Amino acid sequence: MKKVNLFKLLIGSFLLLTLGPAFAQDDNDEADVWATVEEEWDADEKGDRKWPDRLLSDSFSGWGDDSPAPRDKDSIKMWDRFSEQLGKMVAHELYPLSIVVHEDVAVAQYMYSSAFEDKKGEIELSNGRYTDVLVRTDDGWQFLAWHGGEHD
Repeated sequence: MKKVNLFKLLIGSFLLLTLGPAFAQDDNDEADVWATVEEEWDADEKGDRKWPDRLLSDSFSGWGDDSPAPRDKDSIKMWDRFSEQLGKMVAHELYPLSIVVHEDVAVAQYMYSSAFEDKKGEIELSNGRYTDVLVRTDDGWQFLAWHGGEHD
């Protein structure tokens, strides 16, 4: 009886040591993906205009609901500069719904609430949803694509 328990203990330990890191990696990947999503929103609120260079892949293509067509990295940077002339985001909150990681690609789906203050000091509140596609790079997770925006 003691040999059977010792065998079960050895097999269980072996499985934990070999498979445990794989399961832990999935949890870390999801947390890292979500941290990247939050970093983009936080950078926008802080007025950090360098975030596209850090967080968007060179082959990025994102289609927000307020855009007539998908925008590449350079277009996102140009429209960010224009938006800064109109006002700034003063608050936001993100509500994660789903994160799926498959090897070096991740899909994050979430809802948001944000407040934008124009140059006159008037606040506009908005709520919406996004689906972001991220890719793992040597520099961490970067956005490959996104789609979403404000609810009607």
